[in-house]
Amino acid sequence: MNKILTHRLLRPLAAAFVGALTTLSFAPYQIWPLAIISPLLLLLLINNTSPRSAFFTGYAWGIGQFATGISWVHISIDNFGGMPKAASLFLMALLVGYLAVYSALFAWSLNKFFARSNKTRFFLAAPALWLIFDWLRGWVMTGFPWLWLGYSQIDSPLANFAPLAGVELITLLVIVCASSLAYTFIHKSNSPQIWLNLLIPAVVFATGFGLRNISWVTPDPTNTTKVALIQGNIDQAIKWLPSQRWPTIMKYTDLSRENWDADVIIWPEAAIPAFEYEIPSFLRNLDSAAKMNDSAIITGVLNQGEDKKFYNSILALGQTPYGDYSYDPSERYHKHHLLPFGEFVPFEDILRPLAPFFNLPMSSFSQGAFIQPNIIANGRHMAPALCYEIIFNDQVRQNVTDETDFILTLSNDAWFGDSIGPLQHMEIARMRAKELGKPLIRSTNNGVTAVTDYQGNIVEQIPQFETGVLTAELTSTTGHTPYRHVGTWPLYIWVFISLIVGWRLKD
Repeated sequence: MNKILTHRLLRPLAAAFVGALTTLSFAPYQIWPLAIISPLLLLLLINNTSPRSAFFTGYAWGIGQFATGISWVHISIDNFGGMPKAASLFLMALLVGYLAVYSALFAWSLNKFFARSNKTRFFLAAPALWLIFDWLRGWVMTGFPWLWLGYSQIDSPLANFAPLAGVELITLLVIVCASSLAYTFIHKSNSPQIWLNLLIPAVVFATGFGLRNISWVTPDPTNTTKVALIQGNIDQAIKWLPSQRWPTIMKYTDLSRENWDADVIIWPEAAIPAFEYEIPSFLRNLDSAAKMNDSAIITGVLNQGEDKKFYNSILALGQTPYGDYSYDPSERYHKHHLLPFGEFVPFEDILRPLAPFFNLPMSSFSQGAFIQPNIIANGRHMAPALCYEIIFNDQVRQNVTDETDFILTLSNDAWFGDSIGPLQHMEIARMRAKELGKPLIRSTNNGVTAVTDYQGNIVEQIPQFETGVLTAELTSTTGHTPYRHVGTWPLYIWVFISLIVGWRLKD
């Protein structure tokens, strides 16, 4: 009996360890082969097991992945949630436990409906089911598409598939490679030809190398823009104290005054620790100063609309088509994808009375529209994404237009301290540039503040946790990637067909 119990425990423990390996494939470690090795080992662990056993093995794999991969979330809960350590750890455990359900459902459904260890299971069903449950995790309850395996490949040859069908295609190819390796290992003694299956990952990576020579968009050397990104490095714990309002505002103003030669000066998310309607005189003066210097300023700001709802917004001042400054929230970009609990509280009538965590500052925002006009500053068109929004690839894709010069993302990752979270966030942002063929501008409070070229390569970056200004020359591009035109619909048609064909051939 003890041997049976030990065996039953060893498999989930091994799966948790294997799941934790995926964290090392993402920033800042970027050991990208582990993103293939980890699902490969998961497929081996659940092979020839019951659906129930596969469920718990997949669940343990997810626990390992998210307990290590999003451990940084606990910093914000612990530092700003106002609860005892035990309660904050309990909330973190709930989040990790919920996210692990998706890998558990993947393993269960694979073993329930495609139990035989044949090519149908590994080459059709496994990749298709993995994408389905990734998509569900990115959609249910507003979605949390963090740690999709495709992001880990931003510096591997597979990144060159991003302009074709986005990060989902890269994730699919990661699982195809893992599945072919798993199938080969399981059937290695059955046939000398089994090793030919190793040609699949070889062809996938060779194609990735080849795609790097294809330019889907064209840089326009006649259309360059000098940007200055202000990293204020404001302590999150004191930022919203009334005594710190004007010292913070003047810090950004002074750093901007030294960089009026830039075409566009960019402040981070909620850089101004006040609602816009509280400081109209200051904004009017800043607008006039930017116009006098033939420049523009973009900043994150908090807003209250005519509907009396609050919004996390982006405001453009100076050389813009909006005229002289006036308080008009309808002319702002309002964040659409809000961070659960950080910017809105689901079931708030029930949860807010329970604990201080559910009453975090700025946790009562409303949504802006899914698609909004580009921000125009000094003639440059920028597709905006505020902080968390940059992880929603289809939203960013649909907000890029024929006139878009750059992707603009403002963020404040000071909530997560000196953790891996901001570095993963930057990695995700790089993928948006690669997918859409547009240079990306990322302005943050304390890092990672950086700009990339249209291929997602970081061209300028300043250190985290320092006050500084990043200046860079960016070149706009013309044309669009295939992903920009069609999104991921062809990929999910392929998933649907794979499951239909796989079901008919499963025996």
